[in-house]
Amino acid sequence: MVVFLNGKFVPSSKAVVPVNDRGFMYGDGLFETMRVINGRPFRFAQHLERMVRGADYLKIPLPFTHKELEKIAAQLIEKNEMTDAVLRITLTRGSGERGYTPAHTEKPLLVMTLHPLPAQRDDSGLRWSMITSSYHIPASGAISSFKTTSKILHVFARIEAHERGADEALLLNTNGEVAETAGGNIFWVFQDKICTVPTGRGVLPGITRAVVLEVCQALGLETNKRVIKPQHLRNTEGIFVTQSVLGIVPILAFDGEAVRPSPLVDQIASAYHAALMKE
Repeated sequence: MVVFLNGKFVPSSKAVVPVNDRGFMYGDGLFETMRVINGRPFRFAQHLERMVRGADYLKIPLPFTHKELEKIAAQLIEKNEMTDAVLRITLTRGSGERGYTPAHTEKPLLVMTLHPLPAQRDDSGLRWSMITSSYHIPASGAISSFKTTSKILHVFARIEAHERGADEALLLNTNGEVAETAGGNIFWVFQDKICTVPTGRGVLPGITRAVVLEVCQALGLETNKRVIKPQHLRNTEGIFVTQSVLGIVPILAFDGEAVRPSPLVDQIASAYHAALMKE
C-alpha cells in the first residue's frame, strides 16, 4: 500500500510520523473520510471545504491547495489501483515541544491514505442495532462543527455498543437531547417527514447528511430539523444513520426494541445510491 506523507508517496511500511507530532500527542488535528467510487472521491470539494474551515478555526495552515490535494488523491488512487475504497486525509499541527501550548511547532503534517471498503456480513444490506450511550457530548461550541482527531468519546461509545451486543451507539448532548451516533448523523421518519437534528447542538454537519437533505428535496419529501429527546425517538419510525463510508444504514432495533420500518428509507437510500454512482 502506498500513502502520501507530507509531499511524498511512500510505502505504508515506511510512512513514519514523529513521536512529538501534536496529532499523536494531543489529538491536535483534523481528518476527513470519504468514499471513493469509480476512481473518484465522492463530494471531495465539500469534505475539503469543511477541512479548510476547521483548519482556519484551529489556526493550522493547510500545506496544499485544493487543486493539489485533488491531484494527490487521484495519483494515490491510481498508484494503489483502488477505484472503490475509503480515502482519509489527516492534518495535524505538526511536531512541537511537549505541552498544550503550540509553541515552536514545525510545519503541519498532512497524510492521505486509502483503505478497503468494509465487508458486509451478508447480501441483505447493512442494517444495525443501536443503543443509547452513557457518554454525552457538549451541546454547544464551534469545535463540534469539525472532524477533529480528538474522538475519544465516540471511541468509548462504540466500545459500549459492542459490549452491549449492538452495532452503533447514539450519543446525547449535555442537555440530554439526541445529537449524533458514534460514526454518523441520525435521521428518522415522523408523520411522513424526514427529520434530523439541527447543527449547533453538538452535531457534526455531515457531508452525507447534506446529500440526504438534497435527495429529499429532489424527491419532494418534506424535511424537518428538530430537537428531540431519546424517549420520543423511540416513537418514530424509519430511523437511519448517514455516514460517508457506508452511506445510509437503517436501524432495525433501538435499545432492544424493534424500530418500525418506513418505505421512505428505502426510497431515499436508492436515490442516494444513484447520486453516488452518477457523481
